[in-house]
Amino acid sequence: MTAPVKRDQSEEIRILATNRKALHEFDILEKHEVGVALRGTEVKAFRENGFQFRDSYVEFRNGELFLSGASVAPYSHGNRMNHSEERQRKLLMHKKDILKLGAKVTEKGLTLIPLKAYFKGGRVKFEIGLARGRKSHDKRQAIKARDIEKDVRRELGTRRR
Repeated sequence: MTAPVKRDQSEEIRILATNRKALHEFDILEKHEVGVALRGTEVKAFRENGFQFRDSYVEFRNGELFLSGASVAPYSHGNRMNHSEERQRKLLMHKKDILKLGAKVTEKGLTLIPLKAYFKGGRVKFEIGLARGRKSHDKRQAIKARDIEKDVRRELGTRRR
């Protein structure tokens, strides 16, 4: 009889949500992976896909990062000790990296926004981005470039057949 094969969970990534609106409204300069401090039933609510990025952002306060505006729906089988939906959640990252990001945000007028939420090795992780806001004409140019790229890929695909 052979022993059951263990899967390496550190490589498994299951995406929970992406912030597509942020990718349209901002130019992403850097991306960073951060952990998040959660309470009680929040992880179970994440597993039920009860998470939304709507109007969320990352705040730099007193040498720490906080996720604000993100909504985690209450856990369906939770009781009166269920978590509050709109609370601020502390993001976990090495102190020196937090201070570097904080310096960039305060000096250069950049902002930190959440881009993606996912499970990695059984833990909830976020991908945050250091971003600069786009003007409306920049958004139009980005849409135009994306459409041209899509047309080129389509043409190359038809020529190969």
